[in-house]
Amino acid sequence: MTGRPVAVVGFAQSPMMRREEHRNDVEILQPVIEEVFERVGLTKDDMGFVCSGSCDYLVGAPFSFVQALDAVGAWPPMRESHVEMDGAWAFYEAWTQLLEGDIDTALVFSFGRSSISQLERVLALQLDPYYMAPLWPDPVALAALQAQALIDTGRYGEADFAAVAARSRRHAMANPYAQVKGDRAVDDLMAEDYVVTPLRRHALPPVTDGAAAVVLAAGDRATELCGRPAWITGVDHRIETHALGARDLTVSPSTTRAAVGAGLATAGADAIPAAVTVEVAELHAPFAPQELILRDALGLTEEVTVNPSGGALAANGVMVAGLVRIGEAASRIMDGSATTALAHATSGPCLQQNLVCALAATAEAGRP
Repeated sequence: MTGRPVAVVGFAQSPMMRREEHRNDVEILQPVIEEVFERVGLTKDDMGFVCSGSCDYLVGAPFSFVQALDAVGAWPPMRESHVEMDGAWAFYEAWTQLLEGDIDTALVFSFGRSSISQLERVLALQLDPYYMAPLWPDPVALAALQAQALIDTGRYGEADFAAVAARSRRHAMANPYAQVKGDRAVDDLMAEDYVVTPLRRHALPPVTDGAAAVVLAAGDRATELCGRPAWITGVDHRIETHALGARDLTVSPSTTRAAVGAGLATAGADAIPAAVTVEVAELHAPFAPQELILRDALGLTEEVTVNPSGGALAANGVMVAGLVRIGEAASRIMDGSATTALAHATSGPCLQQNLVCALAATAEAGRP
C-alpha cells in the first residue's frame, strides 16, 4: 500500500428482493445513500469524490447513471465518475483517488434491477464479440460447463455444491437484507431437479433488485468519522483471457494474483494457492461451484468464515453484489467481530475478472 491509509467508514444497502415492483433506480438508491450519510454524519457536499457502478443494458437506456445522480443530489456540482461494472470497481477507482492525497472522503454506490432485464441476453454481451456473443450462450449453461469441468477433476462433486448452498442459506438467516435464506439439509437440496446439468436451482444465484453504498475516508478523517474504521490494506484486480476455451475453468489464477497484489500473500507460481490468512472472507461466487474454485485459489482453510452474509447465493444484485461483499467484510471489522477480512468481486463469465480487497482493524495489518 502506498500513500495515506484509506478506510471504509460506512456501509448501507437496500433489502435485496426478487422484484422492486413500485420503485425505480433513484427511489431504491436514495434511502440507501441517506442511510450511509447518516451513519457517518456527512452529506453529499462533504464528499471529495463520488463514483458509481451500474450497467445501462440492465435499464435499457443510455447514460442511466446520470439519472441515478438524482439520488445523491447533482447540484451544486461535484467531482464524479462512473464505471460500467460492478460497484467494486467503482470502489477501486475511489480508493486510488484518495491515495493521491487531494481529497479526504468519497462516496461509492451501485444499483441494478435484474428483474426488468433479459439477463441471459445482457450477460452474453460480456463475451468475445466475434465468436461467442453471436451465439448468445446462456450464463447458466456456461456455469454448468465450468461445474462439470470441476467435477471431472475429481476434486468436488454435486454434494459439495449443495453443501455450499446450504451453508450460504443458513448464514443468510442472520442477514435482514438477504433474499434467499433457510435451513435445508444437503440431501433435500440434492433432490431438486436440474436446471442445467450438473447445476440444480440451489447452485444458481437468485435474480435480485437492489443497491448499496460505501463511504471511504483517508487518514485522520477516517478515525474522526468511525470509531473502528475498516482499513484497506490493499486492493488489486486481474483478468483471465476473454476466450473461454483457452483457459482452465476449474482454477482462478487471476484471483491468486489479485490476492498477491493486495498484499495478502507472497508471490509464487500460479499453481500454488495464495494461502491467505484472514478471519472472514466474503467471496462473490454467483454459482456454488465458483466458491470452491475461489477457496482453492486463495488457499482458505476451514477456520476462515466464508460468506457470513450468505453471499451471492443469497442475493445477487447484478452490478451490486461485488460492492456488497466489500461492505459486508468491512462491517465485520467495524462492528468488532473480526480484525482481518477479505472481500472478493467478480465480473464476466466463469470468474473472468477478479478483484480482491484486504481489510483490517489497523492500517498496518494484512501484509505477509
